[in-house]
Amino acid sequence: MNALFPVMVGGAIGAGCRHLIGQVMLARLGPGFPWWTLSINIAGSLLMGLLIGWLARSGGSETTRLFLGVGILGGFTTFSSFSLEFWLLFERGQVALAAFYILASVVIGIAACGAGMLAMRQLPA
Repeated sequence: MNALFPVMVGGAIGAGCRHLIGQVMLARLGPGFPWWTLSINIAGSLLMGLLIGWLARSGGSETTRLFLGVGILGGFTTFSSFSLEFWLLFERGQVALAAFYILASVVIGIAACGAGMLAMRQLPA
């Protein structure tokens, strides 16, 4: 339970930041292309790399990792976790598994979203 609180608080902060940034960018750039999602995913991935590097150098606490990494960055974008997990597989020399992880996450994730949308459209209103 002690680990849950920093994750929950950080997640609320990260999700709120994602929403606010998305709203500002949508208002300024319009709905033509999802620049907000792309920007947030890239920023979150960069921040995750910086955080993990900083934690490795400083020996940061588990609570700090949970609050900042899992909570704030997890709430801001799960793409940051995806990016980190890819690099962990890659650095361990599991290149084929890292490539599979990318393909499976993107292709199956997109297919699952489409299947869910299709299934819901088949239900009577």
